[in-house]
Amino acid sequence: VQLQASGGGSVQPGGSLRLSCAVSGFTLDDYAIGWFRQAPGKEREGVSCISSGGATTYYRDSVKGRFAVSRDNAKNTVYLQMNNLEPEDTAVYYCSADVLLTRLWLLKGNYWGQGTQVTVSS
Repeated sequence: VQLQASGGGSVQPGGSLRLSCAVSGFTLDDYAIGWFRQAPGKEREGVSCISSGGATTYYRDSVKGRFAVSRDNAKNTVYLQMNNLEPEDTAVYYCSADVLLTRLWLLKGNYWGQGTQVTVSS
């Protein structure tokens, strides 16, 4: 089982990035996928999650209206579109998978991928 996050980079405040989480080794249709981030000196926190069928999504309050999670099960990929980025969004972003959306949102997902760095700075 592998999850590979990509798409990070350095942008100025107000910029956009789209992160991708490519999965292999399991059927994406059966899993909820979550995006999490960890800034230096801070605990890992949930950013957004999407249910296996895509009907249910969660967002932390600070990213609502700016970030959008989506999934393409045929491509075994989940995306996080991040718009109007702020310096406070700077962190390493991780994706995680679990059959239970609620467990995933509690940072207890079964599978985790390596992170991708997002830096927002002028």
